[in-house]
Parts: sequence; C-alpha cells; structure tokens
Amino acid sequence: MGELILIRHGETEWSRSGQHTSWTDLPLTATGERQARALAPLLTGRNIALTLVSPAVRARRTAELAGLTGARVTPELREWDYGGYEGVTTREIHRTRPFWNLWTDGVDPGSDEHPGESPAQVGQRADQVLAGVRSAAEGLGSADIALVAHSHFLRVLTARYLGLTPAEGRLFQLATGALSQLGTEHGQPVVTALNVALPESLQDT
Repeated sequence: MGELILIRHGETEWSRSGQHTSWTDLPLTATGERQARALAPLLTGRNIALTLVSPAVRARRTAELAGLTGARVTPELREWDYGGYEGVTTREIHRTRPFWNLWTDGVDPGSDEHPGESPAQVGQRADQVLAGVRSAAEGLGSADIALVAHSHFLRVLTARYLGLTPAEGRLFQLATGALSQLGTEHGQPVVTALNVALPESLQDT
C-alpha cells in the first residue's frame, strides 16, 4: 500500500461558525468550494487507485471539485454523531458544562435516529474503515487511497491508525479543505503530512 490521503471537506456555514455538524447536510460555502478546487493541483501526479467518501453532500462535493473521480460512498466515513449537540458550539455547551470535552465526555443523547456516539463508538467505525482500506490495498500495490470525510472522524481515524486511543484524536487538528497523509517509516505507522493546502493567495477566486 502507498499512503492514506485524508481530506477534510471544504468550509460550510457551520464549520465557519464552529457549530457541531454531523447529519445536518449543509453545502459548501463559496470559500469551501474554492478550498476544494485548490486540492486538485496537490493531488496531480498521485497514483490514487481508490477514493472513499462520506455520504454527506459537503464531502462528496469536495471530492468532485478536487478531481477525485469514481469516489465510493462509504457510510462508515460519516461524521461523529453529536446527538443533542448537533448545531451547538463548544462555547454554548460550556455555559452549562464549563469543563465539557468531546474527547473524554462524549455528547448529550439526541433523538432515536441520532442518539449520539461515544469516542469508543467512533473508534470502532474508524477501525472498520481501516480494516477495509487494508483489505483493498492488498490488490493495489503501492497506489494511494484517499478518504474524503470530516474533522472529528478523521482525527479519530488518525489516532487509531497510529495505535492510539480514539480520544487521542484530540492531538490532530484538521483544517477545512486541507490534505493530510498517513504512511509508514521503517514499517511503523506515521503521519507524513498534516494540513497541506495552497495559500489563499494562490486559490482561485
């Protein structure tokens, strides 16, 4: 296997305002679309044999604008289910829970359809994705695999790839419309790039 390329979708209204966004299916802003298009030159020349994408519109549109064709929609790549904190900012949560931390405390329960997830549950999904990636990579040689998804989920996935706990995803901040890479060094899993993006001055306006 080559490298695992992680792409967080471009900006949405809620990512800009800091509102937790899991199942709410917001489109990219104009800035988000520009960020997504700016990923294309960063991917030029890469041998990407497989692209997996979250079902969310913001992720699928990012993959499209980045030039990643034939992306396979993968439900397990959806964002952390924030339950009762959907659409709520951390600042607002801290008004009633001043010491709340997503990575250790999880979320308040939501509806039956969106009850919320614990860090361990998100970690289980990340493990499923990684198992699928490793299985697919067996027939791809040194080609790369791209995952287009969401901030908190990809942070958990990064932690699990490195053998860390799901909660240690807190160590890896991922920017909107940016590219990160996971690979190996001397047979050990490592982060080979984090938050790569073209400067705004070089992005199409």
